[in-house]
This record gives sequence, C-alpha cells and structure tokens, in this order.
Amino acid sequence: MKFIADGMLGSLARWLRLLGFDTEYFSGRDKFFLAYNAKKEGRIVLTRDRNFFLQHQNITLLIENEKIAEQLREIKNKLPITFDSKKFFSRCNICNNPLEPKTISEVINYVPDYVAKTQKNFSYCNICGRIYWQGTHWQRMLEFIKKVSKDEE
Repeated sequence: MKFIADGMLGSLARWLRLLGFDTEYFSGRDKFFLAYNAKKEGRIVLTRDRNFFLQHQNITLLIENEKIAEQLREIKNKLPITFDSKKFFSRCNICNNPLEPKTISEVINYVPDYVAKTQKNFSYCNICGRIYWQGTHWQRMLEFIKKVSKDEE
C-alpha cells in the first residue's frame, strides 16, 4: 500500500516511512495536482482537510487525530495494513527512497568516530546521501512503535 500525505501530515509521512511504507509528502497548495498524482501512482491520500476528503473519498483517508500515535492507530484501524518489523527502517525518512545496507568499511569516512566504533549495521540512501544506524534514537523509535501497536490490541 502506497500513500501520499498532504502538507498537514509531514510527521505522519516520516513515521510511515520508518515503518516501511512508500509514503510521498505533498507540500504544495494545488490540491488538484495532489489528487492527480495519487490516482496516477496508485496512492491513498492522507489528509486532515475534510473538504478535500469529501471531494475525493475514493482515494482519500481522512485523518482526524492530531497526535502521531493516534494517527498511526487510525490508519491501522481503517486500512488493511500491518506493521511488519521486517520492513521497519527500510526507507529514508527524509526522501522516501529504499535504503541500501552498507558495511562499516563503506561508511567509516562519513560517520562519527564513536558510531564507527560502536555500530556494525548501516543503511544508506543513494538519493539524499544520508547514512542510518541503530543508535539510541532507533531504540526509542522501536519502543514507540511497540506502544502504538500494543495500545490498539
């Protein structure tokens, strides 16, 4: 399942990417272009804009909650999706590109010394050049995902 989040849902777009979902972010004002792109690419539009939702119900999911955890639960409850831990952290949370695994020898010149000494697994975005690893932020994100998943059961 692929998504396109409108300008009101940038944080949600990043979290869906962290969960492994192909999620574009549309910050433009031309809602016609947003609907056109969604139809062309087979994406579900995520929006908080009730008027846009009413005009495009066949391609849109109205997000009614303001908090990220609630928004994620809302999507999970309204759509037939699962949070698959095998897909977590497989996309760049900035540009949505699938990440490539890298070894320490491939990234050693691009990460801080402490990271090079303490981490073994790295991922790389060949579009924006970001390098990811499983630092303390990674553990906090996993705990948040578990909490979101647990609270809905």
